[in-house]
Amino acid sequence: MAFFDKIKQGLAKTKANIDSALNSVFAVFREVDEDLLEELLDALIMSDLGASLSQEIIDELRNRAKLDKLESEAQVKEALIDILKNKMTLDNSLKLTTTPSVIMVVGVNGVGKTTTIGKIGQKLTQEGKRVLFVAADTFRAAAADQLTIWAERCGAQIVRHAEGADPAAVIFDGITAAKARGVDVVICDTAGRLHNKQNLMRELEKMNRIIERELPDGDKETLLVVDATTGQNALSQAEQFGAVTQLSGVVVTKLDGTAKGGVVAAISAKMNIPIKFIGVGEKAEDLLEFEPEGFLKAFFE
Repeated sequence: MAFFDKIKQGLAKTKANIDSALNSVFAVFREVDEDLLEELLDALIMSDLGASLSQEIIDELRNRAKLDKLESEAQVKEALIDILKNKMTLDNSLKLTTTPSVIMVVGVNGVGKTTTIGKIGQKLTQEGKRVLFVAADTFRAAAADQLTIWAERCGAQIVRHAEGADPAAVIFDGITAAKARGVDVVICDTAGRLHNKQNLMRELEKMNRIIERELPDGDKETLLVVDATTGQNALSQAEQFGAVTQLSGVVVTKLDGTAKGGVVAAISAKMNIPIKFIGVGEKAEDLLEFEPEGFLKAFFE
């Protein structure tokens, strides 16, 4: 199934939410006046694009309506897609050219971090890459066990220590093993606690130092996993993690279970970070490489 069809299914709840609002706006199309713009603003906010981003979009739409003489519903929707696409970071490819490359996966507990690692690992092994998982979330007993199950399922290797071990030590052993075994991609799980920003920063900095020291020329991605069902709270998490580590991309999970799908565009636009993957179901193939234009067309169709 093509991305566009799968994303339409994944956005079903969001679509039902925004379609109701947009249908009301466009029920009897008129000129693009302040009343219509105000109604469109409400519709965008309802989709969880956020108040500030929605206002920016409407301000640009107001200018375009004057310059381009927008005279139909189709023209207005096309303008909305173009405005939002220009605000999003579009380079969504994973940069994994070195052997080994590293993917650090961060995020709070409960957003689907470990499952996301398993699904990315399965995609990479199916592409013929040798993958090694590093169970550096040593604070949650089930995390390493869950990652081991995914490793067995997708044919990846795994390095894990006992519960409570130093996460940086697990990272070191994982990279050492990867270099010795000719692994292509190392994917590191990390703890998801946000109760203390300073501790989180120190922990991530320590792991990053190990990676930089052991693989100074290696490609590295740092992916934040957020849960779409939390709406604007997902944007807040992106801001918090972005303050303590340099994020290269975001994975948005559980998009099929929410009417708040607009947060996908909000995170990319407000944080200037590409969305790398979106999750629209439980299966590994339901983790989709993000296509901004296809997403926006499905969103506003």
